[in-house]
Amino acid sequence: MADPLGSNLKLLCSHYRSIAEVCRRLEINRAQFNRYLAGQSRPTAFNLKRICDFFGVEDYELLLPPEQFARLIGARVGASGRQAQADPLLELLQPLREQGNDLRRYCGYYFEYSNCMSVPGSILLSLVQLREERGDFLFERQERQGRQDAARGGESEDWVRCRYLGAAFYLQDRLFLMDYESLTGNEMTQTILIPSFKSRITRLNGLKTGVSSGDLRTPACTRVVWEFLGTEVNRVNAFRQIGLYSPDDPRIDADIRQRLGGAQIRQGLFEIE
Repeated sequence: MADPLGSNLKLLCSHYRSIAEVCRRLEINRAQFNRYLAGQSRPTAFNLKRICDFFGVEDYELLLPPEQFARLIGARVGASGRQAQADPLLELLQPLREQGNDLRRYCGYYFEYSNCMSVPGSILLSLVQLREERGDFLFERQERQGRQDAARGGESEDWVRCRYLGAAFYLQDRLFLMDYESLTGNEMTQTILIPSFKSRITRLNGLKTGVSSGDLRTPACTRVVWEFLGTEVNRVNAFRQIGLYSPDDPRIDADIRQRLGGAQIRQGLFEIE
């Protein structure tokens, strides 16, 4: 009697755009997974648990006769209602996720330097963490809009905190990052970075578009620099350094000032020199 595992796995995979997507999200070699589908081999206990957890089934259910398994899966999808409908936003972004979106070498912590859109003439230093999560690349950016006061050890009494959450994609030798402000939900930004082709990542240049936090919410575009800190950092120490700096502050080195273009910022129309 034919092994039902392969047929049942094929049915589960049919609920996804491609087998390649399933393999990527499971982090299982495609050739090995093809052998499971063809009934040529069985998953190890470890891989079987990952497969069952991913599809939301029990290991014994995968060995049911295909007709019985199909009725079981059909009943579950029908009972959940919305599971039968694909998420249109995920479908829209899926081609981007499948286009060699491998950003593992860029994962870690960064200081982000940019010309502040809300306080012209100031440099905004933020803390970014880029990480991989189940095959996707997500990031978090922490901002504090407050003047760094060296006399108070870098602290300011008037802080406005922002926390951005977003996703990163690697397309045509560029890093594209889209995020939204999660505390208020009133802003989205996009950042495009030029990747480093050196063996060691130090600083990445790019552009960021968004809106100022002023009453007019003016659209703006600024140059941006990401400085790699490492895969592990003292978050408390790093967080204390974020905030607003004047361009001539000795804590902002000449290389950063040059990359930012002398605190140039364009508002209204996104003009770039």
